[in-house]
Amino acid sequence: MHWQTSRFAIDLSAPRVMGIVNVTPDSFSDGGVHASRDAAMAHCENLLKDGADILDIGGESTRPGALELPVEEELERVLPIVRHAVTLGVPVSVDTYKPQVMQAVLDLGADIINDVWALQWRADASSPSGMDVVRQHPSCGVCLMHMHRNPQTMQVAPMEGDVISQVLSFLERSAQYLRALGVDKARICIDPGIGFGKTVQQNFALLGQQTALVPLGYAVLAGWSRKSSLAAVTGRSLASVATLDIRDRLVPSVTAALLAVQNGAHVVRVHDVKETVQALKVLSAMKQNS
Repeated sequence: MHWQTSRFAIDLSAPRVMGIVNVTPDSFSDGGVHASRDAAMAHCENLLKDGADILDIGGESTRPGALELPVEEELERVLPIVRHAVTLGVPVSVDTYKPQVMQAVLDLGADIINDVWALQWRADASSPSGMDVVRQHPSCGVCLMHMHRNPQTMQVAPMEGDVISQVLSFLERSAQYLRALGVDKARICIDPGIGFGKTVQQNFALLGQQTALVPLGYAVLAGWSRKSSLAAVTGRSLASVATLDIRDRLVPSVTAALLAVQNGAHVVRVHDVKETVQALKVLSAMKQNS
């Protein structure tokens, strides 16, 4: 299997590591750390040295309770970093749900649109959607994620009922709609949306039953890195993100990434690239010698 993107056909015969570049002051675990242009550009290069296969750049936090960012401000944050990242020789993904931002980064040469809204967001009924932007592009990759409600309300009233069937149905329906618009199957990746409107129990149900997504025939992306569900099962307080020690979530994050790969994920989206790459090498060595 491969994931077709603007400039690259990403070989998914081995798991790929997508390194997170948050150009935000308020992301839940590293907000502000790489918010300046120089810091974000340097972070892109450091992630590649650590072994990242893909860079994922985001200018707006989608943590629970996050407020919508004006388009102009998101563009100001993201465009300089994308302009630099596309010179580094790897696929560049942009984490955005706004069609104007999608079009702008694709015009700069970005390879993938990674959208928590699965291309459904519109500014108003008469505005274009992300579906329109991706449909009109000849080859960009896209990651469709499942999110319950929206960032402002998703954890106020989490999902109810069978999470597996609901996520599976949504992702299959979203991908089929995009294919009906003429987007090739190889361009589409799906993400169950860990933490986006799900309870701790539902998140781990998705991890344990993630193989249910594989028969759909799309690339599967898993994003467990530093999520609060990991803290919930390892005994760490969830009371305040402000007091979060990211070292407390390193081992759980890497463990979740490995389990996701074993359960069919082709791409893992992570903050801790070097440690995840090392762990995946151990997993690969075991498989090769079994």
